[in-house]
Amino acid sequence: MFYPSCPWGRCMGSECGPGGSQSRAVWCAHSEGWTTLHTNCDQAERPDNQQSCFRVCDWHKDLYDWQLGAWNQCFPVSMRSAGVQRPAVCTRGEEGIQTREVGCVQKVNGEPAEDAICEYFEPKPRLEQACLIPCPQDCVVSEFSPWTLCSKTCGIGLQNRIRFVLAPPLFGGAACPNLTEFQTCQPGVCEGVESLYSLRVGPWGLCSIPLKTKDPETRELIKKKRNRNRQNRPGGKFWDLQVGYQTREVVCVHKNGNVDALSLCSKETLPVTFQACVMVKDCEVTEWSEWSDCSKDCYDSNGPKGERTRTRKVSQFPIAGGEDCPELEEKEPCSPQGDTVPPCIVYSWKTTEWTECRVDVLLSQQDRRRGNQTGLCGGGTQTREAYCVQATTDNPPNLSSLRSKEASRPVDSALCLGIPPNTTQLCHISCPVECELSSWSAWGPCTFEICEDQVAKKGFKLRKRKIINEPTGGTGNCPHLVEAIPCEDPSCFDWLVVKLEECIPDNEKECGPGTQIPQVQCVNSDGEYVERHLCRDAILPMPVICEVPCPKDCAMSPWTPWTLCSHTCSGKNTEGKQTRARSILAYNAGEGGIQCPNASALQEVRSCNDHPCTVYHWQTGPWGQCIEDSSIPSGNSSSVSRARGEDLSCSVGMQTRKVICVRVNVGQVPPKKCPESLRPDTVRPCLLPCKRDCVVTPYSEWSPCPSACRAGGNNKKKQYRKRIIIQLPANGGLDCPEILSQERDCDAPSVCQGFRYLWKTHKWRRCQLVPWSVRQDSPGAQETCGPGLQVRAVSCRKQDGGQADVEACLKFASSMPPLTQLCQLPCQEDCQLSSWSRFSSCTADCVGVRIRKRMLVGKSKKRDQCRNTQMYPLSETQYCPCNKYNAQPVGNWSDCILPEGGRMEVQLGMKVQGDIKECGQGYRYQAMVCYNQDNRVVEASRCNSHGYIEEACIIACPSDCKLSEWSNWSRCSKSCGSGVKVRSKWLREKPYNGGRPCPKLDHVNQVYEVVPCLSDCGQYVWVAEPWSVWKVSNVDLKDNCGEGVQTRKVRCMLNTIDGPSEQVEDYLCDPEEMPLGARNSRLPCPEDCVLSDWGAWSPCPLNSTRVRAAYSLRQPGQEKECPPTKETEPCKLNSNCFHYSYNITDWSTCQLSNRAVCGNGIKTRILDCVRSDGKSVDLKKWQMNASCVVECPVNCQLSDWSAWSECSHTCGLAGKLLRTRTVIQAPQGDGRPCPPQMEQWKPCMVKPCYRWRYSAWSECKSEGARCGEGLRFRNVSCFVSDGSGLQESSLVDDELCGDLEPSVDGDTRIILQEACTVPCPGECYLTDWTIWSPCQFSCVRGDDLGFGSVQVRSRAVMAQDPENLLQCPEQELEARPCTDGQCFEYKWQTGPWRSSSRQVWCERSDGLNVTGGCLTSAEPMADRSCDPPCTKPRSLCTEAGVCGCEEGYTEVMTSDDLLDQCTVIPVLEIPTAGDNKADVKTIRAFNPTQPAANAPGRVGRTWFLQPFGPDGKLKTWVYGVAAGAFVLLIFIISMTFLAW
Repeated sequence: MFYPSCPWGRCMGSECGPGGSQSRAVWCAHSEGWTTLHTNCDQAERPDNQQSCFRVCDWHKDLYDWQLGAWNQCFPVSMRSAGVQRPAVCTRGEEGIQTREVGCVQKVNGEPAEDAICEYFEPKPRLEQACLIPCPQDCVVSEFSPWTLCSKTCGIGLQNRIRFVLAPPLFGGAACPNLTEFQTCQPGVCEGVESLYSLRVGPWGLCSIPLKTKDPETRELIKKKRNRNRQNRPGGKFWDLQVGYQTREVVCVHKNGNVDALSLCSKETLPVTFQACVMVKDCEVTEWSEWSDCSKDCYDSNGPKGERTRTRKVSQFPIAGGEDCPELEEKEPCSPQGDTVPPCIVYSWKTTEWTECRVDVLLSQQDRRRGNQTGLCGGGTQTREAYCVQATTDNPPNLSSLRSKEASRPVDSALCLGIPPNTTQLCHISCPVECELSSWSAWGPCTFEICEDQVAKKGFKLRKRKIINEPTGGTGNCPHLVEAIPCEDPSCFDWLVVKLEECIPDNEKECGPGTQIPQVQCVNSDGEYVERHLCRDAILPMPVICEVPCPKDCAMSPWTPWTLCSHTCSGKNTEGKQTRARSILAYNAGEGGIQCPNASALQEVRSCNDHPCTVYHWQTGPWGQCIEDSSIPSGNSSSVSRARGEDLSCSVGMQTRKVICVRVNVGQVPPKKCPESLRPDTVRPCLLPCKRDCVVTPYSEWSPCPSACRAGGNNKKKQYRKRIIIQLPANGGLDCPEILSQERDCDAPSVCQGFRYLWKTHKWRRCQLVPWSVRQDSPGAQETCGPGLQVRAVSCRKQDGGQADVEACLKFASSMPPLTQLCQLPCQEDCQLSSWSRFSSCTADCVGVRIRKRMLVGKSKKRDQCRNTQMYPLSETQYCPCNKYNAQPVGNWSDCILPEGGRMEVQLGMKVQGDIKECGQGYRYQAMVCYNQDNRVVEASRCNSHGYIEEACIIACPSDCKLSEWSNWSRCSKSCGSGVKVRSKWLREKPYNGGRPCPKLDHVNQVYEVVPCLSDCGQYVWVAEPWSVWKVSNVDLKDNCGEGVQTRKVRCMLNTIDGPSEQVEDYLCDPEEMPLGARNSRLPCPEDCVLSDWGAWSPCPLNSTRVRAAYSLRQPGQEKECPPTKETEPCKLNSNCFHYSYNITDWSTCQLSNRAVCGNGIKTRILDCVRSDGKSVDLKKWQMNASCVVECPVNCQLSDWSAWSECSHTCGLAGKLLRTRTVIQAPQGDGRPCPPQMEQWKPCMVKPCYRWRYSAWSECKSEGARCGEGLRFRNVSCFVSDGSGLQESSLVDDELCGDLEPSVDGDTRIILQEACTVPCPGECYLTDWTIWSPCQFSCVRGDDLGFGSVQVRSRAVMAQDPENLLQCPEQELEARPCTDGQCFEYKWQTGPWRSSSRQVWCERSDGLNVTGGCLTSAEPMADRSCDPPCTKPRSLCTEAGVCGCEEGYTEVMTSDDLLDQCTVIPVLEIPTAGDNKADVKTIRAFNPTQPAANAPGRVGRTWFLQPFGPDGKLKTWVYGVAAGAFVLLIFIISMTFLAW
């Protein structure tokens, strides 16, 4: 039995921290896994089921965090996994694992805590990670240098050759081999005894001060009382220079390196063992000053912190290589504390109002609306200006926005840290919606003007139309909607005959004359049904006389309806007529029946629209300007303005317009001619727009005057300030001021007060010799002369000459001038001369000479030996240089640059924003360099050149995509119902030079617009005339009846609201619906039943029948019956029975106003009813509109070009000036794209590059001794170059570098001498350090492995005597990390085999031969040998290890596959044209390794037959030739046999 347990549950508790508890489940289980009672388990071993814990809360996140340890060393995976073997050959590296420690700690003190606390907030970081153990990299060294000269001129010496380290051993690679190789040499036998001893001088000792003794020099100083105020000289307290002396040791050494008695070197003159020196002193500084006040004097928790500083001063400067001064200034971040600290000033962006929306900037180049931009609407762009202001919190909250704008003074934009607001946005100008009117209605009846007032007998006939949309500005701007015609006998209500009842014969007879009772309805003038009592004054229609034909009477059809009136009015030449007709259906009997009327009685005509053609209507003018209405109290205006949310200064005004009565086609007539009740209003109230004054910001602060000024310059600098319009005036408000910016001259002082600091050097002090106590025993010590040392003080000055702290010069000035220099106190016999003067100037090139002079100084003027001008020349003469200069262009042409101010395109007197011209004629520049006769760069002014040549150039203007104008709309694709109509544009010219791109075109370069259209199915109708008189084919002259035919004319007519008006082509009407033009039937005979025409078919339900009926017009005679009066037919789908469904078209393309370029538009689709056979049903159609947006073609907008930058190079040929521009508005839609050139350059003026450069170190010399510690020297000189690095620098006069700070390669410490060691004869020593090798990555196949880069330098051993090789020091190697390394690959290279060997070497990827770097396991074979050896003439051992022959010889093998001999390959020489021996064929031996003895210019072709391969076996082609020869021989024998 055992106790299994679950994981611990969540820590619970009422308080955060260690007071929580957690529990887990514990139970007793059998070893087989089933659960049992607790009593079966040992209670003593029962685990706890509850423990205390740390309850973590969210605020613990600020108290605890994971502490990450450093990653340990990377160990190979093979060391952790027993089954993993290490790779035999390392290519990229070996996979490894490294671990680290991770624990949860308290942030305050780093005390460990439970991991569960940190895991509550963040998962535990990983404890191990994969790593890469790089492959070992062996040391790589260069090739050996050539052998040095022999170390001795006679006897046995040594020659050395050395190499240097290119790459150090890394990651356990092989150490570097010996960098030096030695070999003995013996130039000849020495004559006499070889010198075994040499004087060696040691290094100079420390500088020390001698004991104070009154030597002759001191007595002389006291006697002459000189330099009493020496301590008061400038800078003296800082330098405290003390001149002392230093000594060195001189010993005599044997060539084996042992030191022997000095007497053994007595043949040599002993060197000087003392010299003057300056006591070394380290830099000493004062204590730190108090911390300065914080640079930030306000509180801002989110802003950057301030800075405070403390300084210390120099009390003693370093002298003679003493320890440098430490940092003299210390800074730390700070924040001001305290309740009195004010909050920091906060700056924020503000913007002006958006300008008016402009559409013209979106027009393409070809748009005709560019010429007339009035009325443009739709999408456009508008701009505003963003400026930075100081955010204030003093404004009360109820201050209006305009007041706050007035208080905002613009400041420098750099003070606003956030992203500035957008200054360009798309906008929309609503396009005016024109009135859409319905068609005119038919003329109404003559009615009173006002039905309630029927006193006047004057009436009007009216026709009306309606507004079917919502026009811009309301309905008041629409044309007139009512026209009137004066008429007589007006009536407001009348009876309308709805229908006539059946004809009822009189006297209750079955036929004969009778009457028809009309059914009437009372209607008003608009045709609407009204109450019947309103028509009490109207004449009620009387019954209509009719006749029911008897069986023998003539049967007539009913009258057709009256046609529409032929004219809408009547005049002198026009009269309105209406007609109706009827036809004979059956003739009467010969006797007793009523006869049929003649033809004229079959048609009736009546007058209609007999009113004159004088049409009147009210015409309105536009509403006038809204003017203030003094009749309205001010209180009412305030209430209206408040209701509209406007400012209290707004008021209600009044608008008027002109209303006149107009007669159509005539003009204005008296108002009484028009209905007064329909007269439009002439006055209406309006809201006067509020006045808006112009609002501008206060002037900004004056821009700062330039801090840098040119000394002695009279050019005055300017400073500026500006103010910004943030609200434009409107509605008669105050105008904006004309002046928005001001400028003034800076109040610059007469002398440029610069803050540049300079070192000022003071006079050199007296030359001090080594103290008398030190040199009194030396020869000539009684004379006060010889080498010494002199010192001087330096001080710090401002550029204007004022004093400054030396700390300022240490921080801002160039390197400190030297404080000491060697000097020479002349002895009595020495000649003293002044320094050389400068050469005099030349009056002209190539003419005359220039001279420099010096003079004798002091007593030297009187000594004869000093006057010897050959020993001591006092003047030097040079011919004036013959300078010749020539100018040459250098570098590439610059970008084409437009003249300044040429960026504005003017249209209609204003700048068109977004269409900025960046093309046209500009100029490009090429630098000119001036060379002298030595091909050295000089100033461009020497060549009378301004430094450039310029050339006109053209920047091609962008040309937008050009399309044609829209074609006319096509005819609707369907003549009935909904279809589509199309219009198109086609491509006229593609865009180029960055013009606007074309819209998406189809395969024929066209773009389409498709809109749904609706063709009225009733637009064209068939109109049938009455049937003609029957033409009976079987004429019964007696009865005039029988089979016959009737015809009628059917015409296609244009249908209008007044009915069919004019005949059109028949194809416009539906041919399937064309009525019959002829019909065959039987003309009833007398007493036959006569039926009317068939009525309309009844509705046809599917899978059923439909019915139509006729009625009897004449009853039949006796014994005769009427034919059936009903007719049925089955319903058949798509024949006489149809289904109907709604059809919806696709959305049209987005339609814009003709005045718009883009923006909001309308797309439409049509819903109509379609019959199942595909025909549209002439029902009401619904047009559905939806808003849509056409993307605006916004051109790319760029900022102005920035100012030209400083030259990229201070001198040389490659200097460039740059300027840039940025994208203000990215292109949108089909707008013109941004040009690719966002940067332009032009060359700087070429200036010679002067720089100081060291000469090579001189040979190390040990003064006064053969070897030991010495000095080597070098000079610093002025060199000039063109800065390209391709031309060698030329040495020039140091005066040309006079304006440069003394520095070499950026190092201001000029070192012209340094200590060195001259090896004694036989001594073994180390060479100087090599230069640092190129920086090299650890990489494989060009891929950096990520282990950093390294460079190395080394020192090799040099030996002079074979006897001292064991005393040589160890070679030295130094490596350091570096950046910007490069990858090198190493590969084995082989040379050609020479006998049984060849050269094998390792080559670096840059072509350098090296030792190391290549894999030793892959080294090619360098030696080979054959067994048995190749002893045959012209034989050699091949790479395969068998004997072969040299080139030009073929192998002859024995049966044992051994080389028997090498034979010459036969050569067949085929002469070519021009060979004078073309008629001779020769075969001779030819050695391909030797040149043929052909005559010069001879061209021939030589080929070789080599029957044996390199392995000595016959080649395959030999067997082929033998087989062919054998077949040919058989063929010849066969032919011979057959011939016999």
